[in-house]
Amino acid sequence: MTTSFQKGLYELGNGHYAYLQPDGSWGWSNAGLIVDGERSLLVDTLFDENLTGEMLAAMKDATGIGGNEITTLVNTHANGDHTYGNGLVTNAEIIATEAGAREFDEVPPALLVEILGAAPEMGELGAYLLDLFGQFDFDGIKMRYPTRTFSGRLDLKVGDKDVQLLDVGPAHTAGDTLAFCPQDRVVYTGDILFIDGTPVMWAGPIANWIKACDLLLELDVDHIVPGHGPITDKAGVRKMQGYLHFIDRQARQRFDAGMSVEEAAFDIDLGEYRDWPDAERLVINLTTLFREYRGEKRDENEELVDVPKVFGLMMRLKKERGLGRR
Repeated sequence: MTTSFQKGLYELGNGHYAYLQPDGSWGWSNAGLIVDGERSLLVDTLFDENLTGEMLAAMKDATGIGGNEITTLVNTHANGDHTYGNGLVTNAEIIATEAGAREFDEVPPALLVEILGAAPEMGELGAYLLDLFGQFDFDGIKMRYPTRTFSGRLDLKVGDKDVQLLDVGPAHTAGDTLAFCPQDRVVYTGDILFIDGTPVMWAGPIANWIKACDLLLELDVDHIVPGHGPITDKAGVRKMQGYLHFIDRQARQRFDAGMSVEEAAFDIDLGEYRDWPDAERLVINLTTLFREYRGEKRDENEELVDVPKVFGLMMRLKKERGLGRR
């Protein structure tokens, strides 16, 4: 069962907090805070410094701990909506997986400034990109990068609280982390979970993502804070995992039939998932899955996506098939 989904800081009890940003679509991500005594751990920052500053102010009001006082920052992965506010957390040790840390410069804020600056000259595609990303301010962002990396598992202390950082990538990205506090039965998932919205798979393999959901289902937890969407429970995990199983089956059938990504995208009947927000992310998911089925790996110097091609196809799919809600 999902909870109320309104913007702001939610106290979960025992020094745990979730900061939520509706509607959970592109860039509207969540974060978490764990506090015990003078120690604190922030799980992720937000997509720009204005949003991150607003979040840190709310945390300061509630706990007395703001950006200057946070002692540890965990970036669950490298996407900008979870890292671009790092520069406001001035004194924290920043932790990420080894694979995640390598991705921090793949999409620097300056690239989004460049793309959005060119959007007015890009016609319908530019209008689509501005609709997705035009509400964020990427100018002048000063990044802070991980100062500590790990792989597998890293055990931390936040005061007297045990926090387990669990490396479950590659899945959504090349490096994805869960932050689990067993004694308080809380887990912060980053973008391993999109609740009430369509997940986007930049890396895969999809089996790893499904396995990460299995791990969440095995944990003894009361509160699950996703990377996007409302606070949830294991029913929410199963619901999102169902999408992953569905899209893998549908994609494999069309790949085996020799279809292109575009042909598959227009052929797949999303059924119960067609009205999920951002359902057109199907294009990115198919692109990643077809690469996986071919046994290909993206070269580290290759662009994450061909923006005109991939976002152009998403725009067409949304418009022509009437997918999703925004």
